[in-house]
Order: sequence, then C-alpha cells, then structure tokens
Amino acid sequence: MWRFGSIAFTLLIGFFVLRCANIQDLNLSISVPAPKDNPQTNAKIALGRQLFFDKRLSLDGTVSCATCHNPRKAFTDNLAKSLGINSQLSERNAPSILNAAFLKTAMFDAHLQTLELQVIVPIQEPVEMGHNMKNLIKQLRQIPEYQAAAQAIYGRDFDAWVLTRSISAFERSLLSMNAPFDQFIAGNHSAMTANQKAGWKLFSEELYCTKCHPAPYFTTFEAANNGLYADYNGKTDQGRFRIHHDSSDIGKFKIPSLRNLPLTFPYMHDGSLQTMDAVLAHYQRGGAKHPLQNKEITAFELSQKEKEQLLAFFYALVDTSYLRRNGF
Repeated sequence: MWRFGSIAFTLLIGFFVLRCANIQDLNLSISVPAPKDNPQTNAKIALGRQLFFDKRLSLDGTVSCATCHNPRKAFTDNLAKSLGINSQLSERNAPSILNAAFLKTAMFDAHLQTLELQVIVPIQEPVEMGHNMKNLIKQLRQIPEYQAAAQAIYGRDFDAWVLTRSISAFERSLLSMNAPFDQFIAGNHSAMTANQKAGWKLFSEELYCTKCHPAPYFTTFEAANNGLYADYNGKTDQGRFRIHHDSSDIGKFKIPSLRNLPLTFPYMHDGSLQTMDAVLAHYQRGGAKHPLQNKEITAFELSQKEKEQLLAFFYALVDTSYLRRNGF
C-alpha cells in the first residue's frame, strides 16, 4: 500500500532518521533566507518554538500551531481538513511548513508576502484558533517567561511583533533537504534505488511534472488551477478568487511542494484525495478539464512498472532528519 497506517508511518520515519544519521546532513550547510527586519537567531527560534506548541494562543486553550502542524506527521495533521477550537473544521487541508523559509508567498492563495504576516491568520481565524490579537497579546505579556524573553531578545515588551517574528523564525529553521534525492544530486549515486532513479527520469524528462514541481523545492510557489474539479459553482472554496474576486483566479491554489509527499496525506487543498495513487490517477486522466485548468496538465499513460517507479521516486523526497536535529 502507498498510504501508511500509524505503525508503518512510524517505521518509515524511524528508517529515515536512522538513514540520515549515517550520512552527512546537507541541511546543515543551507543558508536560511530571512527578512532584514527579522534575522535568524537561536534565541528567537527557541522562543518561537515555545509559542508554536503553546495552546494558550487559541481562544479556549485547546489548539496550538502544532495541532495542525505536527512534527511527527511532517508538520501536517493527516486530516482532510484541520480541527480548530470547538471541534470546528477548517476550510482547507493543512500543508506542511517544512522548508517554509524558501516560500515566496504564504497561504494556499499565495497572497501573503511573508511568514510574519501568515502567523496572524490562523490565530484570529474563527474556526481555527479563534483569538483576538489584542486580547492575546495582553494575556501573553502577563506570562513572565515570555515577557522576559521579549525584553532580552527584542528589547521591548511582548507584543505582536515579538509573537510573529519569533514563530516565523522557528518555522524558517525547519529544514528538510537531506532526502535520498538530495544525496543523489550531491554525488552519492547509491542514495537512490534503481526504481527511484527511473522514476526521477520519468518525472523530470518524460512527463510534465517539473513544469509545476521543479527541483530543488518541487514547487514554483505560484497559484494554479490543477483541474481538481470541472466546475467550482456551488463550491464554498473557489481558491484565490476569494482574495481579489478576479474570475481568472477561480480554482487556483498555490502549488504544494512534493517533498515528504508520502507523509503528508491526504492531498489537495481540501484533502479530497487520500493516496498518492489517487493523485497520480487524477493527473493521468488529465484533470477534470476545468476551463481555467493549467494548460500543462494533459492525459498520459503509464505502464504498471512505470507507475511503481514514479511512486518510488516520491519516497526519495522524504527527509525526516529534522526530527533528530530538533529533538522532536
């Protein structure tokens, strides 16, 4: 099976942790990009980590950032749609935040320019964490540990600047670029299996996959209509259209990275496809033929062997070394 149950999922993570422990961790050589007004420091990352796991950021104290972005689930929650306060369902599937440092825009609508801006959204979203930022800041400022950290790191009282800069600094520290594929590209030709190498050739040379999922990040960071539905009339979520009400944006969602794909099920913006097989079948059919569907998406055929090779390649994009590196 290409989708894992909890036991097999744990075994897979354990395998890659052990595997990565025995080779050079390429993540350690990566220079993490950060905005000029929020350079990375260990102190910021540590404070951001505390805040990321703190359920007090939600109105009723039941939800933290890690509720929807669980490190043990490749920083997703493996739910079709995430659960917020009062057991409310969010509108979309929770994407992984691994390698968020390299995002050019945040959110599925690809409309926020920084992670700092993104932090505010789930905290105030009524069906997610449901808090009021002004009230939240007052509460967090009363916590001696947070107030002391704000003064020590930023030279100011705990406020929205401290909150957003710290959490985004933590998110930028979450790197997952030491997969077998990365080792292979770095010159270790035994890092990928024969099937994975054949799958990479299919992916990069024979199909259109790299049009939307080019290496090394396996996304263009842009919003596109992937033809998930033939018609969005009646759909409560019409994608980027909700931002500018531009009809050309109907059905457009930011292209997700394929890194750690086997671990981030279910798939699509609404979690409607449960397995990698289902995703592959969607693209083999050439999408649902929505009028605004990306023109690159066309039907193709694969033999059973080629399908196995392509799916095997996706496992070469798994890197869970962040678990060991961050002590999760």
